[in-house]
Amino acid sequence: QVELVEFGGGLVQAGGSLRLSCAASGTIFNINAMGWYRQGPGKERELVAVDSSDGSTSYADSVKGRFTISRDHAKNTVYLQMNSLKPEDTAVYYCNAEGVLTDTAYVEIWGQGTHVTVSS
Repeated sequence: QVELVEFGGGLVQAGGSLRLSCAASGTIFNINAMGWYRQGPGKERELVAVDSSDGSTSYADSVKGRFTISRDHAKNTVYLQMNSLKPEDTAVYYCNAEGVLTDTAYVEIWGQGTHVTVSS
């Protein structure tokens, strides 16, 4: 069975930084893209950043210039460095992996979510 395990969320004041990590485990031969989504209070889930298999990245306009996504392909791990945090960044952040080649099929998997709360 494959799964994503996240950690690194927490409480921080505006202007501070946090680093999120997410690792895929199980029998995995390849992953196409890994990324981060978030869902704030009363809001829809939205894409924050994605790192595709060729190393290209994309970001939501609201976080561009403040957040940086990176990936360790050998360890099937993705990171999100969040700087200059704003109260509107408060959300549950979800790791995502798509095009995950397991022993039998291609699947998409999600992390359990990690809370990020930005005060002031």
